[in-house]
Amino acid sequence: MAAQTFPAKPIQLVIPFQPGDTDNMLRPFVDRMQEFLGQPVVLNYKPGAGGGIGAGSVAASPPDGYTLVGSSPGSLVVVPLANKEVKYRFDDFAPVAALAEGGLMLVVPASSPWKTARDLVEASRRKPGDVTFTSSGALGITHLLAEAFAREAGVKWTHIPFQGSGPAITALLGGHVQMASTAIAPAQAHLQAGTLRALAVFGDQRLKAYPDVPTLRELGYRIGSPTLYGIAAPKGTPPEVVDRLYQAARQASEKYAGKIGETLTTFGAQAHVLGPREYAEYLKGQHALFAEAVKGLE
Repeated sequence: MAAQTFPAKPIQLVIPFQPGDTDNMLRPFVDRMQEFLGQPVVLNYKPGAGGGIGAGSVAASPPDGYTLVGSSPGSLVVVPLANKEVKYRFDDFAPVAALAEGGLMLVVPASSPWKTARDLVEASRRKPGDVTFTSSGALGITHLLAEAFAREAGVKWTHIPFQGSGPAITALLGGHVQMASTAIAPAQAHLQAGTLRALAVFGDQRLKAYPDVPTLRELGYRIGSPTLYGIAAPKGTPPEVVDRLYQAARQASEKYAGKIGETLTTFGAQAHVLGPREYAEYLKGQHALFAEAVKGLE
């Protein structure tokens, strides 16, 4: 297939989660890609199995560039590591582009005595296993990152999972757990209202939306990697088609940088654009990180 003839029809972007998650990170870009592709990019929601149902459907699709997945470390990397019934691996995809960085945080209620991540670690060492934390689900990305941090810090926490970030934050605010490992979006309103306090972010640099919140790397821990959301195609998609898609995403991100940035800030996120090769290297690094985290829980 020649790149100059692609696309000849609308492109389907499968979002493997419910609305209000991955789509928030990608829509500011993909809604503007039509200008550079000449065809619309249509979102198709296929949630379930932590992102495994939607991602799996794309992995099994024809590698022609017309069926893509809204990708994240959770759906492409963590799910196949944690769920042995999933039939795909992270390298069953052709990465197209990373587009946005969405922060993951450790948060506590404003009434918590812990003002910093160091306070949390010190309290955890005094009473191993007494500190409770929640996440969006067992063996999900927020759970595994928290466990990796605890292991590196030499502490033990008790995990109380919930089905989704919203219920997890509700449980935290209700006093049922002491801490949450969470994406920023479901905690954003409470952070802004002052009912939650952020202790640290998991990324390798501070977020523009939260410049006063340190990274765990700043605090001396090795754990720290940005959570990037992007687009991937089925493995075997012609390189010229992958490049055509990437160039459209890049052009959209450059022409509408201001508007995209404003939208992403409302979700506590920021633009972080990588090409196919760089995005593939990022996913390989995420696979190594989370393979070790899953093994540590076995």
